[in-house]
Amino acid sequence: MSEKAERSRQNAEQDRGLTEEHRASAESARNEAEQFRRLAEEAREVRDQHRAALETVREEREHLREARETTRIAGEEARAAAEAARAAAMDAVHATADTLRATLDNMKVVEEMRRALRDLRDVDKLDSN
Repeated sequence: MSEKAERSRQNAEQDRGLTEEHRASAESARNEAEQFRRLAEEAREVRDQHRAALETVREEREHLREARETTRIAGEEARAAAEAARAAAMDAVHATADTLRATLDNMKVVEEMRRALRDLRDVDKLDSN
């Protein structure tokens, strides 16, 4: 039993050593796999946060685009209203000028009538004397 048993015992010891190394190696691999899983989960969370942030930025850009469009439309409406107000003001100026011309014409007629009346009174005064 001596040599064969000794070899068998050494082989068994060597197998136990290898088994322990395999167990330690497997444990280390499990730990690394768990760490990798945690890192992957963190990376997914970061990716999701970035995706949400990008969506927020996209939505803000869309809101800004809509605000610019609303501002542009309001500006066009304001320009149109200003043009309408300018046209109305010009119409009022023309109407005022027409009224002033008519008033001046009426004043000329009244002045001519006053002269004619004075002339008639002067003629009457001469005839009475």
